Amino acid sequence: MIGKMIRLERILNRETGRTVIVPMDHGVTVGPIEGLIDMKTTVNSVAMGGANAIVMHKGLVSTGHRRRGRDVGLIIHLSGSTSLSPFPNAKTLVCSVEEAIKLGADAVSIHVNIGDGTEREMLADFGQVSREARDWGMPLLAMVYPRGEKIKDEYEPRVIKHAARLGAELGADIVKVSYTGAVESFREVVAGSPVPVVIAGGPKMNSDREILEMVKGSIEAGGSGVSIGRNVFQHRNPTRMVGAISLLVHENSTVDEALAFLQTPDLER
Repeated sequence: MIGKMIRLERILNRETGRTVIVPMDHGVTVGPIEGLIDMKTTVNSVAMGGANAIVMHKGLVSTGHRRRGRDVGLIIHLSGSTSLSPFPNAKTLVCSVEEAIKLGADAVSIHVNIGDGTEREMLADFGQVSREARDWGMPLLAMVYPRGEKIKDEYEPRVIKHAARLGAELGADIVKVSYTGAVESFREVVAGSPVPVVIAGGPKMNSDREILEMVKGSIEAGGSGVSIGRNVFQHRNPTRMVGAISLLVHENSTVDEALAFLQTPDLER
């Protein structure tokens, strides 16, 4: 699987084995929100900040192709749903692994909501994508969230552990889950997954420190990085925010060091 190894090196930092991913697939779900209107500018901003990869849908690949400046890994998202649907948690396949390869993807991703009434169909899609990705030597990022009638708290460590393990069991090379809120409980999530675990950013947070403390906690717990969207591309300075997160993920900096970097725009790294 040399092809998969080569592609994974474009997503995971060779030295740290960690990654800073910025998902930008929100347009399908909620439309052209702030930060995702001028896509070329946003992609350039996060790439210059040091992001390892971005996530986007197939129709916007041209906005992520950079002929000049710092390159960034491309993960094409294969599933989607809209907030306007009566079943917003039911993700449907809208792209294939082969199509993503033709578009130049370094990896593909899929979103599954376990606990939803359509879980059965999403798991079937997951299995199909996993098989195709393995056949083509294409890395697979699985975004797995506990969401549905039986889920009382989608951040409960027990269900987050289940989500991460399911992703690994069904063939993902990297699993994205929500942070549990504490180092100790997230350490259990990481321990239960034989593949790298990265955290989601969730809704827009109230402060920069809150974001950075969440990232630091996940790294201390053994996490392999982040896949943070709105808290990056809607930040007043996405380039600096990516740089601050990268300090935590790749250089084991403290939250105060990352915050100082973020708050000093003219500081040269």
